[in-house]
Amino acid sequence: MSLKQLARKYLPATIALLALLALWQALATSGAVPSYMLPSPGDVLAVFPQDGALLAHHTLVTLQEAALGLAAGVAAGFAFAVLMDAFGTLRRAVYPLLVLSQTVPVVAIAPLLVLWLGYGIAPKVVLVALATFFPVAVGLLQGFQSVDPDEVSLMRSMGAGRWQVFRFVKIPGALPEFFSGLRIAAAYAVVGAVISEWLGGFSGLGVYMTRVQKAFAFDKMFAVIFVVSAISLVLMLLVGLVERRAMPWRHVHSEKEKR
Repeated sequence: MSLKQLARKYLPATIALLALLALWQALATSGAVPSYMLPSPGDVLAVFPQDGALLAHHTLVTLQEAALGLAAGVAAGFAFAVLMDAFGTLRRAVYPLLVLSQTVPVVAIAPLLVLWLGYGIAPKVVLVALATFFPVAVGLLQGFQSVDPDEVSLMRSMGAGRWQVFRFVKIPGALPEFFSGLRIAAAYAVVGAVISEWLGGFSGLGVYMTRVQKAFAFDKMFAVIFVVSAISLVLMLLVGLVERRAMPWRHVHSEKEKR
């Protein structure tokens, strides 16, 4: 990628981020908002050398919960999407329930999971899996359903079985929707883990945030927000890298069009 393409892709977002930080710094130093309620970006950055080891410990716990829950949610979402695509009756029966499940707030489910599964890692992993299951399942199902029926008919006319049609037509055709859902799921994973830690646990970024909130250490709360945002961004970038490896033809075509 050339320097011009990099500037076109990242420069607007960089400028917007710097403008936001400048506005934040101006508000924090102007006295319009008390400093204990809105610490400056410098105060927030100073937390990392002070509490770096403690933040790293809690971050590793949250990452473990997010990774296990995301893996479980993606696996379950993939399996359900395949089954709903293969069996129309199952799709008509289950799909409305999946949509209905999204009307239930995650915060309302978390206390029940803590009561049922205790204060260990199990309720956090289950909550993350529930949060990441829906975007993967729905995105992949839409990808399967949007495959060109003429391609399926052509494969069957050549003697291809159901597995061959699934492998060579449906899976490649559904990859864009799958990765779109996976990006959303990756962002949900970390947030879901932090929310579950708010309601019960011994370590993790959510537990750390609850403790510093009670101490009115808002600079440390903002530091946790920075960490959560950074982790979510890294996970989404990793998904993007995997997508480029899985669908190189799509990105080559898009880059040629931009030129």
